[in-house]
Amino acid sequence: MSRICAVCGKGKASGNNVSHSNRHTRRTFEPNLHKKRIEIDGTVSNQYVCTRCVRTSKKVAK
Repeated sequence: MSRICAVCGKGKASGNNVSHSNRHTRRTFEPNLHKKRIEIDGTVSNQYVCTRCVRTSKKVAK
């Protein structure tokens, strides 16, 4: 499964783990995705959506 949001396209981000002794090692940050039933272009399907898009869609629906 690719870790990409179906709505906004948010994906992996990279950065550093920083230890107490200030050593830097590379790491990746995964988006917080949940499987939701959403409508895109008039078709309803189960897609992986980031929690930020789920929150925004609740605001728009009101």
